[in-house]
Amino acid sequence: MHPYMSQATPVARQPLTAEFTDPDQVRHHFVEIQAVLFDLDGTLVDSDPAIHRHTVRWAHRHALDPDTVVRVSQGRRDIDFIRELVPHADAEAELAWFDEVSVADSGDVAPAPGARRLLADLPAGSWAVVTSATRPVAYSRLAAAGLPVPELLVCAGDVAQGKPSPQGYLAAARRFDADPARCLVIEDSEVGLLAARAAGMPALAVAGPRTPVHGRRIEDLDALRVISGR
Repeated sequence: MHPYMSQATPVARQPLTAEFTDPDQVRHHFVEIQAVLFDLDGTLVDSDPAIHRHTVRWAHRHALDPDTVVRVSQGRRDIDFIRELVPHADAEAELAWFDEVSVADSGDVAPAPGARRLLADLPAGSWAVVTSATRPVAYSRLAAAGLPVPELLVCAGDVAQGKPSPQGYLAAARRFDADPARCLVIEDSEVGLLAARAAGMPALAVAGPRTPVHGRRIEDLDALRVISGR
């Protein structure tokens, strides 16, 4: 058990209101939010070019079709698609390869539009990151993007099942001692949105299809404001 899992993280003193503008420039809001739970890659950090490079390299390493591997891996833990695509390989060794490459090659990882402003505006103890990345990779990408490490960071190794399982999001809600229905998930991938839906949490989809599999769509984090109170 990681240290952060040992006790609950306090929720924000004031309930939060999330206000957002949809692609049609219509304003909406969620009220009485206790915590905001962010995905990392594609949501808080722009790491798509780096992830694509690493995934294509790994596909070539195993003589797999790169387009298929990229599609299958979207939003999932590396260990899960490794086990699916190369079931006879040493999965832990392959995961270590991914971690080494990902940490070493993060020079073009950048904050997603609006991420720095949004995190700076959020009250302490009101937000977490729930990611399919391993802990070393998550730290590396947050550092490369110049974003703060949250008080609560739920990574790939902290759950038995990755997204679309709701385990990660439900674990974050428990640490906040928060009602899942009052935790707002911000995601970019379909598997992440499915995880939020399975957890019973409202969600905002960053970019992606105009009608996401769960929640409402925003163009980017610049379309979102979170304030204390109602």
